[in-house]
Amino acid sequence: MHHLGDNANEKPHQCPVCLKDFSHKAHLICHMRFHTGEKPFQCSICFKDFSQKSYLIEHTKSHTGEKPYQCSACLKYFTHKAQLKIHKRVHTGEKPYQCSVCFKDFTQKSHQIIHMKVHTIERPYQCTMCLKSFKHKSTLTLHTRSHTGERPYRCFECLKDFTQKSKLTVHMRIHTEDKPFQCSACLKTFKQKHNLLLHMKIHTQEKPFPCSTCLKEFSRKAHLLEHMRTHTGEKPYQCSVCQKRFSHNANLIHHMRVHTGEKPFKCSVCLRNFSQKADLIKHLTIHTGEKVYQCSECLKNFSRKAHLESHMRVHTGEKPYQCSECLKGFSHKTNLITHLRVHI
Repeated sequence: MHHLGDNANEKPHQCPVCLKDFSHKAHLICHMRFHTGEKPFQCSICFKDFSQKSYLIEHTKSHTGEKPYQCSACLKYFTHKAQLKIHKRVHTGEKPYQCSVCFKDFTQKSHQIIHMKVHTIERPYQCTMCLKSFKHKSTLTLHTRSHTGERPYRCFECLKDFTQKSKLTVHMRIHTEDKPFQCSACLKTFKQKHNLLLHMKIHTQEKPFPCSTCLKEFSRKAHLLEHMRTHTGEKPYQCSVCQKRFSHNANLIHHMRVHTGEKPFKCSVCLRNFSQKADLIKHLTIHTGEKVYQCSECLKNFSRKAHLESHMRVHTGEKPYQCSECLKGFSHKTNLITHLRVHI
């Protein structure tokens, strides 16, 4: 009589191709399909074939939307157990796959395989249109869309199409208001990781980009490039309607609303629309009664900065508006306009 412990290690069924041993005949039958390429299990929805029934069952969940696996740390759901296992490494910090060249660690084996190509000059994937070569097949696939114009990822909210799934994911946060990236210093949240990284420089006060003309320093390269236009006078952004040029793209976007009449910023109190966000913020002080601008001389408060600047002329005696006829000066433009009627 054999003990149960003796039978447990028995593997009487051997693969005739690779000589791998199996304890059960059913396991050998499933294994043989790797050699034969047989895929007897078909999805009734998309007709994709699978070598094992368990693979078909897992695949079917992509059609039903079923997500039975939940992360105990953040409660996020997943379609497949393997996806949950990989996701958990975000919380544990586990990186079980290591590069044998530079010893960099990875959470997924696929990431390690892709990374290994950094250490080789091999670029096996070539574009048939422009003959440019790539290290990764996925990079070639994305590149090919620049030729074909294909945008396979669609937002079901606004029907905008994207070339990459990652871009669609970022875009969807416009509709969901999801901001998954949080600053550890001030707890401000961001929709994109690179915006968080840029924001962090506010706390570190790091400004690695100096202007070569006036030596002013900037935390972002884009801000330096925009600043340089104050020295060069460059205005690369042109209005297609009136041909007026602007140094910054944001200024052009604001200007275009003069032609389109678009007013995308709405007051939640009186429903009045504004073309600029700054105008909406100013308008809201009417409802709140907030007066954040204070005169340093008499301590009078004002709801708008322009009103404070106008008031300060009472103390300074400044009269920046001059009549071109008699050269009389005025502290306010409205007073000048009234005065000009004397000369008519």
